Amino acid sequence: MARKSLIQREKKRQQLEQKYHLIRRSSKKQISKVASLSEKWEIHGKLQSLPRNSAPTRLHRRCFLTGRPRANYRDFQ
Repeated sequence: MARKSLIQREKKRQQLEQKYHLIRRSSKKQISKVASLSEKWEIHGKLQSLPRNSAPTRLHRRCFLTGRPRANYRDFQ
């Protein structure tokens, strides 16, 4: 069984990802639409100012029963 602190940390990351999901998505759409490089850098700076743990790549699937991070199936969670 995983430590409780690791499970809570993962839950916190999930909440942050949900909170900043719309901001991230809209910023990435703006980057693709904008033509000038200076505006792209400005929007990129806004993306970097968001919390690091709000990025969806930092999420990790865990078993919902035990909290085990490895060897869990997507179909069964």
